[in-house]
Amino acid sequence: MTPPLRVAPSLLAADFARLGQELARAEAAGADWHHVDVMDGHFVPNLTIGPPVVESIKAAATRPLDVHLMIEEPGRWAARFAEAGADVLSFHYEAARDDFVATLDTFRKTGCRVGVAVNPDCGVEPLQPHLERIDLVLVMSVFAGFGGQKFMPEVVGKIRQLRAWGYDGDVEVDGGINDATAVPCREAGANVFVAGTYLFRATDMAAAVAALRPTAAARS
Repeated sequence: MTPPLRVAPSLLAADFARLGQELARAEAAGADWHHVDVMDGHFVPNLTIGPPVVESIKAAATRPLDVHLMIEEPGRWAARFAEAGADVLSFHYEAARDDFVATLDTFRKTGCRVGVAVNPDCGVEPLQPHLERIDLVLVMSVFAGFGGQKFMPEVVGKIRQLRAWGYDGDVEVDGGINDATAVPCREAGANVFVAGTYLFRATDMAAAVAALRPTAAARS
């Protein structure tokens, strides 16, 4: 059974000078989660926020924090971001391919729901033996590191493959998501939709959130 559909506005596209108001605006528009991108300037060329800002977001938010670590050596930082307030905490397979099992163990010890992300040029096959221990698979539909990129439709097959294997956790898609690109992802089995530019720059954010929902899907 596919988990409930969730919309997770990406704070990377928010106005950081008004972050508290932006959190409230997303929640009033119907956000289920807040998606928080953490970039270290090494694993990806961009640099964003660290644990102190996540702590501030947690204090202001009333929705769960979906924290996406785009960083090298993610296992070193798992506990710190969990302490900062992550509810869902995801790391990239590509950043931990040499010690994936140990990294997965470290993340599971945090008590967060654990996600594993894969870039467009990485398959989901390496995750298959471990899916029972992964709460969420984040299928990147752009290359991690920058907002506003164009959706890559070729990644939809990964979503379909995960569901064909019987994976019943959350399948999240992130990158170029809007009312049109969400459709094939939903049809393939994705249930968590991350959108930044599409939502935060919408004239009517609530209408944009609603457009990502095909029906009155259950929220949790």
